[in-house]
Amino acid sequence: MRVTQTEFPGLKLIEPTIYKDQRGYFFESYNYERMRDAGIDMIFTQDNQSRSQYGVIRGLHFQKKPFAQTKLIRVLQGKIYDVALDLRQKSPCFGKWYGLELSDENQYQLLIPKGFAHGFSVLSDYAVVFYKCDETYKPGSEDGILYSDPDLNIDWKIPPNLEIISVKDQGLKRFKESVLDFKYTDPI
Repeated sequence: MRVTQTEFPGLKLIEPTIYKDQRGYFFESYNYERMRDAGIDMIFTQDNQSRSQYGVIRGLHFQKKPFAQTKLIRVLQGKIYDVALDLRQKSPCFGKWYGLELSDENQYQLLIPKGFAHGFSVLSDYAVVFYKCDETYKPGSEDGILYSDPDLNIDWKIPPNLEIISVKDQGLKRFKESVLDFKYTDPI
């Protein structure tokens, strides 16, 4: 397993060691001791999975304090464009987003720490996305940022006429209208 720190403090790309032979492949998708040794020391308390068709954009979602979540994202089937938006005031990347493709081919995982909003678009016919959270879902704590906020200018890699977005996600606030209490000095 190789863990790479992105230019966004705390946001990490995880590339598993994949063993392939004539039967297929094998890899450890999660190993607490290896993660801890790589500086990722947390207990995950909830696993989530979604299946979405091409053109679906989910996000940008986060939970407010004190129930903020760190997420470990991976794709079981298909391909997505995964996006993390830094909400931590005084962060060198505050208000900026990071995006990359996660797929069942590259098997990359993205560790998104507390203080980030998360979203993704589906680039394949469908995608099954699996993620671990270090805090359980609390309905009263959920929040989000509008996926199409022109100030963020996120390229979701989906033509506008093919985007599929929930009514809830279409009604989220723009970044500059959001009340954010995450600080860069928060533990990541």
